[in-house]
Amino acid sequence: MEERHAYTYRDREVAWYRTGEGKPLVVLHGWGSSSEVMMPLARSLDGLRSCWLLDFPGFGNSPEPAEAWSLDDYAALVRRFMEDQDLQPADLLVHSFGGRIALKLMASDFGRRHIDKVLITGGAGMKPRRSLDWYLKTIAAKALKAPFQLLPAGPRSTALERLRGTRVWKALGSGDYRKTSGVMRETFVRTVTEYQDGLLAEIPHEVLLLWGTEDGMTPLYQAERMEQGLEGAALVTLEGAGHYAFLDRPDRFARIARAFFEG
Repeated sequence: MEERHAYTYRDREVAWYRTGEGKPLVVLHGWGSSSEVMMPLARSLDGLRSCWLLDFPGFGNSPEPAEAWSLDDYAALVRRFMEDQDLQPADLLVHSFGGRIALKLMASDFGRRHIDKVLITGGAGMKPRRSLDWYLKTIAAKALKAPFQLLPAGPRSTALERLRGTRVWKALGSGDYRKTSGVMRETFVRTVTEYQDGLLAEIPHEVLLLWGTEDGMTPLYQAERMEQGLEGAALVTLEGAGHYAFLDRPDRFARIARAFFEG
């Protein structure tokens, strides 16, 4: 792993790394991941781009934020980092959760002025199709919480916190939800329940959507929705690859990424 640097933001140190030479390329990882996972892909672009990789607060070598964050908070961090490091203009390469932040940035005035090409792989942010199982779990969760709404504010908060620590409650949440706690659990809830479908028409960038056909976390239909909504988007699929397509098909992924950023 390349040398770790520290960037201070809101009185917290955010870890970041750099590899390669050339035009700046900001690399954003997914939820539960880190720059370490993205580094092999960044190295494959050596000689073409200078890659700048952030560990988001609460991931990798960056400590958790002092309070729960929203997508706007993460986007503000990336914007400030790009400004302070003079990474303007820059391209983006983002995965999963990083896709949510990229869409936020691209739709902003800052993004329209200072972000050029964007490669999104397994990007989150589109409203998912819900299964019957999801609706049943949602109904069960509401039923479990309902009796506590009758309590005064103080006792209600304590009781709900205890409920969230039970096996029954955790079983109703997603795998990512069960792996988090405290500030990061609240951050997870805030960020994954905000969808960016409505932002697509505001984004003018050239975007490559590079997707695994077997992605079970952000299925291919979500990439197709992005392609339809983004004026400058093109979708390329990697047969048999999953959510981490750049790990499942590293050589082909790197060739396509290089062709996109060279073109």
